[in-house]
Amino acid sequence: MSEIEMLRQMVEKLTHRVEILEDINAIRRLHFAYGYLIDYCRYDDVVQLFAEDGEVVFLSGIYRGHASIARLYKTWFQQFFTQGREGPEHGFLLDHFQMQDIITVSDDRRTARGRFRAMLAGGSHESRGYKPPGLPDQFYEAGVYENEYVRENGVWKIKRLDYVVEWQAEYEKGWAHTVSHLQPFTKTYPEDPKGPDELLPVKRLAWPERSGVRFHYAHPVTGRSLNR
Repeated sequence: MSEIEMLRQMVEKLTHRVEILEDINAIRRLHFAYGYLIDYCRYDDVVQLFAEDGEVVFLSGIYRGHASIARLYKTWFQQFFTQGREGPEHGFLLDHFQMQDIITVSDDRRTARGRFRAMLAGGSHESRGYKPPGLPDQFYEAGVYENEYVRENGVWKIKRLDYVVEWQAEYEKGWAHTVSHLQPFTKTYPEDPKGPDELLPVKRLAWPERSGVRFHYAHPVTGRSLNR
């Protein structure tokens, strides 16, 4: 192999590595943007982060496509949290902290997987004229995402957002004395007007029960699967 050919291959490998790093940064930005938009109840903008055939897995249910995803974020969340208005809302807190990302991009750079942790602080101030029924005045939530992403026309979008609520806790009681106020779905749409299109074959139990979240990546040292 000539020195020119060696240099050419080295440049190709380095270029590919840089492109993968740029993809990772774009996906991180996409998911962090999702968190910020959820904070302020910007649900129209949230829906546009998804591919047209995207999915959301939430509370053991699957929402398929933009129309169903809009039913989750707009028909349910927007009506429930802000009475149909686009936020932010006076006296309403719903801050989502996105962190601990592990992102894996496919070699062909068309798809990717990402794992994130969410920490959430939410609730309603006493001066607000409306409090969502059944929602604690002050609460915490934590969960894990195992997401899939796809590149469409050069732009990364969410292909499948899979969020597992790991626990919820009322601020005054703490997680030792609270049962999650969100429980898995038992009915689908249209029987449940805010329900998903399909239920997962195995129900993910809510706090204080624990449902493991599968890892999309292997053990970083041994290379063995972490799903066992």
